[in-house]
Amino acid sequence: MRTPAGSECPYYFEDFHRGREVQTCRLIEDNASGGRWAPELCARCPVPRITLANACPSMILEARVVSRLLGLRRGVEVSAYCTKSLQTVAEPEIGCGQCHEGFPAPLAPQEEP
Repeated sequence: MRTPAGSECPYYFEDFHRGREVQTCRLIEDNASGGRWAPELCARCPVPRITLANACPSMILEARVVSRLLGLRRGVEVSAYCTKSLQTVAEPEIGCGQCHEGFPAPLAPQEEP
């Protein structure tokens, strides 16, 4: 679903049908220590970028709201875990490095004579 910031995010949900005003981030909502989410956090959230770069089904994301700059600016901190390699993923955009070893490399475009 499209976030208030304009990017596609699989964890964002909104419902404005027949007078409802529901906006939520299911990724932060599922985390017990996730904090309080607000729509303006979507502008600085790395989750849409991560899901666009890496669609690995073995990677589990966890997000929480953090305060930065002495509590004046809030942001979203994301951590990732791979269920296949059973390790924490340092760079979620790239992945753990073990899940995609079996996939064939993309073919380079061939020049025509």
